[in-house]
Amino acid sequence: MSTTPEYDELLPLIEAIQPAEVMILNMPVAVFIQEAEYLGHWCKDDQETLIRVGLDWELVNSLPIRSRACSQAQALWMKDSKSRPKSMQDWKEKSPEAFTLRDHMIHSFRFAFRRHENLLKTVNEIAEGNSNSDLVQDLNDLSLLGKANLDLLTGIGFESELLDTAALLAENMTNLLAAMNSEHKKGRESVIIRNKAYTYLKQAVDEIRICGKFAFRHNPDRQKGYASDHWRK
Repeated sequence: MSTTPEYDELLPLIEAIQPAEVMILNMPVAVFIQEAEYLGHWCKDDQETLIRVGLDWELVNSLPIRSRACSQAQALWMKDSKSRPKSMQDWKEKSPEAFTLRDHMIHSFRFAFRRHENLLKTVNEIAEGNSNSDLVQDLNDLSLLGKANLDLLTGIGFESELLDTAALLAENMTNLLAAMNSEHKKGRESVIIRNKAYTYLKQAVDEIRICGKFAFRHNPDRQKGYASDHWRK
């Protein structure tokens, strides 16, 4: 997805926001962006009064570009979040076969190597761990170990062709795991940028609202425009 000029212009400032400064979203992003745009229009009639109480008017001028940058960041995150399930679904479909093969090989190897302490120790070490990365490494290690001790495996009727199957499956699952991890990382990065873009917009909105509520503390008709309709409702 191509990015907007507003997003590209503000991205360095958005990325510079420190993790401790990032604000938690307390309403849908689209609603907040709409409120920010409304605030920008509302406060223009109060420019002199707001400047008099110390508001930097550049914050008001920056609302449109901050809003568009936040909208773009939200769109990029939505795109990435929708694309991630593809590799995850592929892994979900293919991993049961890989886990079944690994368990079959470990069970067979333990029986075939039961009189060989060093080989049995190696099998037990391979069997440790049950993560996705463990699965991929286990298939590859079992394939190599089995080919190096083929005579012991054929002696118990083990299907030697499964060693090549394990090696091929390990390669395929490695590529799939890499794609899944890459998509997860990309999605994580995009949500961080989205949250920072929201924060960058909210920093301006909060300051304008604080100044407006103070400036018009004795004028409810004007002060109401500096409150969130979302939370008032």
